[in-house]
Amino acid sequence: MAWVLLGLAGILEIAFAFAMKGSEGFTRLTPGLIAAATGVSSVYILSLALRSLPVGTAYAVWTGIGAAGTAILGMAILGDSTTPLRILCIALILGGVIGLKLVSAN
Repeated sequence: MAWVLLGLAGILEIAFAFAMKGSEGFTRLTPGLIAAATGVSSVYILSLALRSLPVGTAYAVWTGIGAAGTAILGMAILGDSTTPLRILCIALILGGVIGLKLVSAN
């Protein structure tokens, strides 16, 4: 269950990043409120996962999901750069996240 919570927290972290971008420096109310809600929710759900996962593993996976997911969606939706080296780096992040899951005792 902790890994499911961690995945959900990571997805909320992606939503937080996109809402923060949409808030334009928290000058737009609705995206700003969404950013605040998803950010707080992400951290809260991460704290629930930390009840049974090691902090280093959970934090690395949470930030990895957030970083890679935001970068991938940025490329797909916002037209961010899709250079081969950038894609390779994102793949390495995802490989690390999967590796941490595979070697985790929980």
